Amino acid sequence: MAWATALIDGNNFYASCEAALDPSLIGRPLVVLSNNDGCIVARSAEARALGIAMGTPYFQVRRELERLGVVVRSSNYALYADMSHRLMLTLEPWVEELEVYSIDEAFGRLRRPAGTGGPVGTGADLTAWGQALRAQVRRHLGLPVAVGIAPSKLLAKVANKLAKQNRAHGGVFDLGAVAAPDPWLAAVAIEDVWGIGRKLSRWCRLRGVANALQLRDMASGELRAKAGVVGLRLQQELRGHSCLPLVAVPPAKRETCVSRSFSEPVRELPQLREAIATYLSRAAEKLRRQGQRTDTITVFVRSSPFNGTSFYANAATVSLPLASNDTAVLLAAALPLADRLFRPHKPLQKAGVLLQNLQPLQQLQHHLLTPLPPEQQQRREALMATIDGLNRRYGRGTVQWAACGLRPAWAMKRQQLSRAATTRLSDIPVVRA
Repeated sequence: MAWATALIDGNNFYASCEAALDPSLIGRPLVVLSNNDGCIVARSAEARALGIAMGTPYFQVRRELERLGVVVRSSNYALYADMSHRLMLTLEPWVEELEVYSIDEAFGRLRRPAGTGGPVGTGADLTAWGQALRAQVRRHLGLPVAVGIAPSKLLAKVANKLAKQNRAHGGVFDLGAVAAPDPWLAAVAIEDVWGIGRKLSRWCRLRGVANALQLRDMASGELRAKAGVVGLRLQQELRGHSCLPLVAVPPAKRETCVSRSFSEPVRELPQLREAIATYLSRAAEKLRRQGQRTDTITVFVRSSPFNGTSFYANAATVSLPLASNDTAVLLAAALPLADRLFRPHKPLQKAGVLLQNLQPLQQLQHHLLTPLPPEQQQRREALMATIDGLNRRYGRGTVQWAACGLRPAWAMKRQQLSRAATTRLSDIPVVRA
């Protein structure tokens, strides 16, 4: 049996998650906005058909969206993250290996049953398998997905794109089972090939390489002179040779960052301290979920370059004598940095925290001058686990630190926010029959 690689990709993922929890949105044009309701970051198929461009500032097209009857939603990250987690759990039984590539994409590796295949790959057609997978995801989660199947990651990306573009494929395309793959590769522009950036695509165009087929067949020496081994790997992937292995277990992170733009400029020190405390609490929660500790904290702030005053940006760093993921310890170390960074008459537009020198939980170098008895460490770890558990069960913010404030005026603006029905008990829909 030959191996096949499948790329499963959620269609218009943010918009699809909104429609999955609100059936009244199905079939209606829908857009999802970025932080502080700034720009359009996701569109339903119906919104795309209206010509609404990605990245368009909301204030510029608000009246036009109202005229066209387009539904607008603020980004509901808690909902999208939970739906992504459920999607990946649904995909796991269908493949032998799974790589979570992004919030809405995953690569899967499976064996292709014996049968008649095309020149790119050998074995039976897996279209029926992809259709069954697609139907189960739709039935369990209400999410539409596209499935591209091929002998390699890059070809699976190409197949996924073709599955979306051609309605006749029904959302599934097995490039490894077609008799003549060349016309399909010729239909994919060089700019749409995974791993080909703007500069490299322009270089290819200048040499008459305009699509994936021409990239596959161009002289390897010329490509290597420009793009090195990375370029050769892409070419070999297009030829059906798997050079990019699946990463089932992602490597440990080296840094963790949480930053946000404020809904309105921060002009007072207490507000800045609340923001830093909020971001640090979120970063500490991430650390514990990743199974890591940090011994270096950097806090950074900046003003808006468009407010008519002189631009201000600054950062400060503190090192901990003992690595930790305890929110109280990190807050005690980081909050004094806010005092150092704050400047009167410099309204701040954004702030964030960066946790560096991350270490695994199994590795903790104790400090002679900073004793940490095992009993105290266990109590603190149990407390953090309890807080995280309550917030996971009842929704983020159920238990929070007083330093974060109760109703901060600087908090991210989300005026069109939908309910977090999968992560907050109070948002579960009530059906009266």
